[in-house]
Amino acid sequence: MQATASPGEPRNRAYWLRHALPWFLLSPALLLVCGVLLVPLGVGVSYAFMSMSMDNLFGEAGFAGLDNFRTLVGDARLPGVLSNTLVWTLSSLTFQCVLGFGLALLLRHSGTGGRRLQALLFLPWAIPSVLIGLVWKMLFSPYTSPLPHWLVAVGLLPTVTDLLADPQLAMVGPVVANVWFGIPFFAITLLAALQAIPEDLYEASALDGASAWQSFCRITMPLVMPTLLITVLLRSVWIVNFGDLVWIMTQGGPAGATQILPTYLFTTAFTDMNEGYASALAVAQLIMLLVYAATVLRLRRRIMDGRIEESL
Repeated sequence: MQATASPGEPRNRAYWLRHALPWFLLSPALLLVCGVLLVPLGVGVSYAFMSMSMDNLFGEAGFAGLDNFRTLVGDARLPGVLSNTLVWTLSSLTFQCVLGFGLALLLRHSGTGGRRLQALLFLPWAIPSVLIGLVWKMLFSPYTSPLPHWLVAVGLLPTVTDLLADPQLAMVGPVVANVWFGIPFFAITLLAALQAIPEDLYEASALDGASAWQSFCRITMPLVMPTLLITVLLRSVWIVNFGDLVWIMTQGGPAGATQILPTYLFTTAFTDMNEGYASALAVAQLIMLLVYAATVLRLRRRIMDGRIEESL
């Protein structure tokens, strides 16, 4: 006699194929991610609750509890660092977004020449950040570049000076370099979103007598907004963590005028030799970025839900 399959057997097999099999196939990649990302992250977070010093890594590292976070709350230098980080992030992000969006609009209507120009947009991304910082540092120096002399000639500077040595102007240098570096990211992502908008919508809008500005406000912006929010989210997180450019150009100076969270964290860990407090700073930065990311993603979800309701 042949064994007959039980009625529950096909159902169990379908459940396996639909739910368990994808996780089984993803398990090697998930294990790799856990080993490369989550384990170092967990170790780094644990350092925030320990008393550790870079000059005595192999000595006694005692459990400090919340002492590092109490030090963080009472750190007199931290408000200035946070203010510099906010200025660095908002100014870089604003100029990158506006100029990148404008460039994407130009490329969308530039025809064959625009397609050839798109390849050149990736040029800043092909240059290492170390080289970008060194080149822009030389450009802002009056001893190695005519740029400061030109700024005086057009009235933007009162006297020929090194911008990176002036506490009032030092942040301008890293911001300009970062804007130059980040414009292509906005241009490429927003250009893809613009090209996905059907031309029929613009033709119908023109037939209804809408102006170019009205079409932009009622068609372009609503349809590009989800992509724009994701681009802003990704780029803002990268800007906050992009401390290597600031470090190469100014090392957080002069007089702490360009000291942002990543450079302050680096100085705390490798100059002050206080790894425990540096880890507490990193944990605080991680929490702030997670809250910010959750807020932006929630806003994007509301926009998407509103668009779905309008289409229904």
